[in-house]
Amino acid sequence: MNFVGQHKKLGLAEAVEAETPAATPLGDSTPPSENKLSLKGRYAWIGTIASLLIFAASLFVVWKLAQTVTWAELHTAFTAATFEQLSSAFLFVGLSYLFLTCYDALALRQLKIKVPYRITALASFTSYAVSFTLGFPLLTAGTIRYWIYSSKGLSAAKIAALTVIAGFTFWLGMGVVLGLSLIVEAGQLAALTFTSIRLNQGIGFAALLAVVVYLAWVSLKRRSVRVKGWRLELPGASVSLSQMVVGIGDVCAAAATLYLLLPAGTTIGFTTFVAIYVLAAMLGIASNAPGGLGVFEATILLALSSLPRDQVLGSLLLFRVCYYLVPFVIALAMLGVYEVAKRVRRTRNGGGASA
Repeated sequence: MNFVGQHKKLGLAEAVEAETPAATPLGDSTPPSENKLSLKGRYAWIGTIASLLIFAASLFVVWKLAQTVTWAELHTAFTAATFEQLSSAFLFVGLSYLFLTCYDALALRQLKIKVPYRITALASFTSYAVSFTLGFPLLTAGTIRYWIYSSKGLSAAKIAALTVIAGFTFWLGMGVVLGLSLIVEAGQLAALTFTSIRLNQGIGFAALLAVVVYLAWVSLKRRSVRVKGWRLELPGASVSLSQMVVGIGDVCAAAATLYLLLPAGTTIGFTTFVAIYVLAAMLGIASNAPGGLGVFEATILLALSSLPRDQVLGSLLLFRVCYYLVPFVIALAMLGVYEVAKRVRRTRNGGGASA
């Protein structure tokens, strides 16, 4: 999933050097004027300040809420999960990361690049698992992707284009899930988030409308975005619909992981919880904190204020272990094995290029 909205941070700027059919130079492009660059630089700090404010406010909320919970209560809640809960949660963790590998697979299909699925899965899983935990996806995920994909002949520009297209997959899925859950569960969400039914339904319809408009836009003819004199071709209708399905699966699987770890007797329906999860994830992305740390927890705690606070905190901590820490450790082990295997293969080939 999840938190994979951070794909965009690897963003369009890296597509400047693109060399693929989906990213080609435009002869009639001109450099941006100095006035535009000055204006952009002048207001660039606003986004940073907003992210810091969201992060600081969320940490304050978590601190205030956690003051009423003792360490003994938290330890009890953290260890209260049953074997059935944990096994089911890990099943959905695996399903979510499986969908994440499809992000890269669809992007490679759009770029008309053939890479064995085992390599795609390795690059996708390890880059997401590491960047979700450490943050700074431009550095962490980008480095891992380049490390693995470059051995298959992909340039930095192609990898950047892949990342941008993968980002569209996340937002298409997120938009559909958010829209449907806000519409279907507008009443219950209004009570949990202190909003109105009409507001929830309005936001839900707006989210779905945005997805429909985008799908219609890319279906009419080939579309592209321009970045500093380069054109990145966007996926057409068939790939975009596949992206939407994959994104929905990822978001729902990630949400199901936490939902299964919630305290026993939780009466909130899954469709209602998905909307809360998506909102928490989006705020986490906006904060730029690794994995939405602090922001995600604060949002969930506020929305689930009717449940025992210590048990919800325990569930959130366990979710961090299942969805972030365990995949992170596995990813590091896989990268280590991959590097050793590559060096052994290189030695056997007498110092030739690795496969």
